[in-house]
Amino acid sequence: MKIYFDHQIFAWQKFGGISRYIADLSVSLSKTSHKISVINPLYVNHYLDECRKKAALSVTGLKVPVFPISGRIYRLINYVLTAPFYYCFPPDIVHETYYSALRVAKKKTKTVLTVYDMIHERFPENFSQKDPTSREKYQAVERADHVICISNQTKKDLIRFFHVAEEKISVIYLGFTPLPTPSAQLNRKPYLLYVGSRKTYKNFKQFLVAYSLSKFLKEQYEIVCFGGGAFTQDELSWATQHGVNINSMHHVSGDDKLLASYYAAASLFIYPSLYEGFGIPPLEAMNLDCPVVCSNISSIPEVVGDAAVLFDPESHESMTNAMEKVLTGKKLREALIVKGKERVKHFTWQRCTRETLQVYSEVLRDN
Repeated sequence: MKIYFDHQIFAWQKFGGISRYIADLSVSLSKTSHKISVINPLYVNHYLDECRKKAALSVTGLKVPVFPISGRIYRLINYVLTAPFYYCFPPDIVHETYYSALRVAKKKTKTVLTVYDMIHERFPENFSQKDPTSREKYQAVERADHVICISNQTKKDLIRFFHVAEEKISVIYLGFTPLPTPSAQLNRKPYLLYVGSRKTYKNFKQFLVAYSLSKFLKEQYEIVCFGGGAFTQDELSWATQHGVNINSMHHVSGDDKLLASYYAAASLFIYPSLYEGFGIPPLEAMNLDCPVVCSNISSIPEVVGDAAVLFDPESHESMTNAMEKVLTGKKLREALIVKGKERVKHFTWQRCTRETLQVYSEVLRDN
């Protein structure tokens, strides 16, 4: 098979989970007998630089700088530049990397689309009314010959909101790429680790409330947030209002090696999100022997299995109890670490690649 990955996500994201998934998948596919190409005249993505080093993977394009609204400008330019290529050298499959109202492939060329989550549909209040993502997602889903969802939860939501026929959807879990070896030995007070965005649906403020309810947690553990930007004044005011000492809250940013260091030294990893399309951070924590405490809703239980302690993210008491249970139970912590090491083995790029190729083959067979 000749398979093209389109330009969309690589013109949008310099770093990010979606572009990392597409990059890792394309590299893994290139190790098979099939011809894999990433057609991306102008891109900003860091991971494509690494992809270029893979001899079996064809990457077409030039890295360009990021500036305000560059993503939309580059996407339009890429659409114009790639259209002749797709028509002159048509592939068997085009795998669309994000959501677009525009079709890049010839109408007779089969297309596959990955849908990562339905956050815009589940939490529309978190996005501008001018945000076209949901509309463009719907158009892309309608146009696709087949849709890959990265969790059963995403599949259920896709059917619920867009009324897509179940036979048009396949669930393929992401592969897991371990973080690099930790770069530093951290010398600091024991801490609870939170990683990534703190948007409303991530439930960070309610985690602060749960933390504030426990004298034990406040006296024995600090909070470290890695990534997601510096604390806002609103977050600091919220913490103060609920009795959290803001001097016990620390924001850190850095590369993957530093992130690995913080996972490895954390007393536990907290994941209180109300919704995730998949959720890589719990696997990152497990792989670095960090016990995981996380929400019991959305796709999160699919990912963590029995290798984490779950709580109701809408109950402060449930969250507090889960954290205290892990921090005070030595045997439980040890069991979680062992189970976590086994759990990450379930999410391999070999499996993701095999199941994705099966989707491609079935789409072509239906031609």
